[in-house]
Amino acid sequence: AVMGIPFARWADRGNRKHIITLALTFWSLMTALCGAAQTFWQLAFARVGVGVGEAGSLPASQSLLVDYFPAHQRARALAIFTSAGTVGYLLAFIGGSHLVAQYGWRLTLFAVAAPGLLIAMFTMWGLKEPRIALKSQFAAARAGQGTESVTATLRVLWHKRSYRYSAIALTLWAFFAYGALLFVPSHLMRAMNVDLKAVGTAYGGVSAISALIGTLGGGWLTDRLARRDRRWLLRLPAWSMVLATPLYVAAFMVQSFWLFLLMGAVAGCLVSATLPAFFTATHTVCGSNRRAMAVAVLLFFMSLIGAGLGPVVTGIVSDLLLPHFGAQALGYSLAAMSLSMLVVAWLAFLASKHLECDVAA
Repeated sequence: AVMGIPFARWADRGNRKHIITLALTFWSLMTALCGAAQTFWQLAFARVGVGVGEAGSLPASQSLLVDYFPAHQRARALAIFTSAGTVGYLLAFIGGSHLVAQYGWRLTLFAVAAPGLLIAMFTMWGLKEPRIALKSQFAAARAGQGTESVTATLRVLWHKRSYRYSAIALTLWAFFAYGALLFVPSHLMRAMNVDLKAVGTAYGGVSAISALIGTLGGGWLTDRLARRDRRWLLRLPAWSMVLATPLYVAAFMVQSFWLFLLMGAVAGCLVSATLPAFFTATHTVCGSNRRAMAVAVLLFFMSLIGAGLGPVVTGIVSDLLLPHFGAQALGYSLAAMSLSMLVVAWLAFLASKHLECDVAA
């Protein structure tokens, strides 16, 4: 979360292709070092290195991707890019477990590190940096912002109300989606007596597929709606959250595992549909030489505060409810956390009202 900021500063002013290649190479090497670790501290150091490398890739990748596509195709492009994480999750879930069972965790880490080094070669020689082809225009734009400090960049972004409300909304989104939902497997095992294998296979598979469908479908729908009215970049996430909230609340109240999967799948599609729209709105208002920084700041709050506090608060509420509701306490806690999505919807509606005023070329 922290290292994303300096990498983003570099990406807004340098060659993003080189940054992505360096980041990918570094985290692949760190992944291999995780497999070679002999002590806890060696493993911890290598794992931090993986995080540092990943932090350098995402802001630069989004910034570069947005330059490849016209405005009316950006949500779909970002949706495909975002869905790659879900595809990776599925591959790790299906193939990773077999590799670990067959060859052990060390060789598995070596195996997954090797493709990253190969892909790094492709990014170095296969990707194009548009700033090189448009060197004069970029140089002029950079000259205009050349003296803008990190503090000044953050101040400009924060003064854009659509960006500010979106940042708070995405933090709360991550609080639920990346934080609270981590407890769903525990809830299913406690409240419904579902065994761990069924949870992993059924819930894990349904969650990944619904996220993939929601992300890709959300990107497509965002582009279609935004052609009519750009404010749909933030209205769509708002309405998605409004529709998803009662589905999640009901899902955490039912006692049927299969009914839970059905409602959870629909709600998961709606929640996943929001990310391409939020990020497209961000790139619409931030300014071309602030794109990586704008994304890095969002990821900082989403990771450090949203995903960091989500599990903690959910666990505390569950513990408080445990004496009164027993095995159902975690379900009630998750239902309560679901209500945070209504706040996300309200913030997205507020942000949509200021989008047109904040648009930057």
